Amino acid sequence: MKNLLCILSLLFFLSCNQSAVSSIGTPTIKAGTAKLTGRIINPDGAHQDSILLTIGVTHPISGEYVKQETLTDRSGKFAIDVDVETDITLISLYTSLRRKPLYVKLTSAGTTNIDITYNSNFEIKNLEVRPAGMSQTDMINSIAIMDEMLEYHGAPTTLYDKSTDVFLAYAKTAVSKRMEILNNSPLLSKEIKGILNKDFRLFQYSGFVFDYEKYMMMNYQNVTQDEFNKPAIKKIDKSYYRFLKDFKLNDPQYLNCYSFLEAQKKILQNEILDLPEIGETDIPSWLAKVKVILADLVGLSDGPYYDILAANAFGRQLNEEIRPLSEKQKENIISYWKKGEIAKILLRKNRQVIELDKFKSPVVVDDISLVPKERVMEAILAKHKGKVVFIDLWATWCGPCLDAMTQFRSTKNEFHDKNVAFMYLTNGSSPRKLWEEKIKGIGSEHYYLTGDQWEYVMSKFEFEYIPSYLIYNKQGIFVNKFTSFPGNDKLKTVIKGLL
Repeated sequence: MKNLLCILSLLFFLSCNQSAVSSIGTPTIKAGTAKLTGRIINPDGAHQDSILLTIGVTHPISGEYVKQETLTDRSGKFAIDVDVETDITLISLYTSLRRKPLYVKLTSAGTTNIDITYNSNFEIKNLEVRPAGMSQTDMINSIAIMDEMLEYHGAPTTLYDKSTDVFLAYAKTAVSKRMEILNNSPLLSKEIKGILNKDFRLFQYSGFVFDYEKYMMMNYQNVTQDEFNKPAIKKIDKSYYRFLKDFKLNDPQYLNCYSFLEAQKKILQNEILDLPEIGETDIPSWLAKVKVILADLVGLSDGPYYDILAANAFGRQLNEEIRPLSEKQKENIISYWKKGEIAKILLRKNRQVIELDKFKSPVVVDDISLVPKERVMEAILAKHKGKVVFIDLWATWCGPCLDAMTQFRSTKNEFHDKNVAFMYLTNGSSPRKLWEEKIKGIGSEHYYLTGDQWEYVMSKFEFEYIPSYLIYNKQGIFVNKFTSFPGNDKLKTVIKGLL
């Protein structure tokens, strides 16, 4: 009897404790800022200068994933202000002591304080969050569970010679199997499972199913081990994208999903769907054209999804091209959204882009396709004698490449009037049309290398991955190289030392 009472008491305590945990809640669109403060505590209370804190923030309305960094002081304390586009925002957070991200809930106009204490193995020993926005198990384990789902691989299946219906059925089953890892996890709450379910499904579809031809090529190479021939891949039409109906995209929880940003970009850029650019078209007219194409595919003829898509269409110009809104576009935004939150967000983003655009150099495309591969670097350097030359090897499909460019913008702008030339090299793995669009926002000088030229450069400098970087001094002598982005401080120090 005594044991039974103990068990009942324990169950009562657990149920009360569970109910005391604040829920994440349902996000709504809101232009604002949030403050994140706290302290990072080393093992045994040791002091260490320059612990780097990195956060990733989803901006679902302007359509951008923003990374911000800050350094702690000697006591481990930090404070950072964050632009947010919803009243509730889930961010990722990690430190240079442990690059294992946490989920943290921020609230617009609020302050969240997080104190992290590490043990000697740099695992989290203690975590204190005020106010309590979500359970600590959700904060610590959500991204780890997502990683576990990504690592799951089923047996290779031949799909490249099958119908699109077979492929879509396969994709649905494959995602469901990975979802079992999430659904069966005892560590996560039902609420966070619901959000991660949406995020992961959309991530899988936007990463693989959206680009049918690319996935079929991958499947052919994986199954046959043939990297030289190309199979006859079936052509798809707009009806292929009917799988979008399953996502119920009016659900506001997508505002907390990183993959929602990527899916929106895929929809807006998709050549088969062929949505019109928004340009200076008034928003109701643009939406009317878009709904003719999308309504049957997404299963929605109205709702907040379309307003977000229209905002994301403006976001493409602001984020991809770093091109401010025209006066006509601003009029269209104010006419349609009045003084609403979406208008506030887009106009705030526009002010930020105006500042960036002041320093953006014009795009220059140089064709050296006829230059022998052994002389590619010589041809590139010849135009910039007497300048430090920074060379970025990248691709349009390379997320870390694009992320690094975004992080590097402010540092690059510091050298806009100095003797530094910025070069960007890619190859045929970047679709030409998408490359031409992406470089508008990068500015500077660009080269689209042939396959032989690219392979020679990668081999010569012993690069296996991108992004990779080369730096030459003002005498045209190679002085340094990096694989993966080394950080703004490192690059700034290297370049300044060569001026």
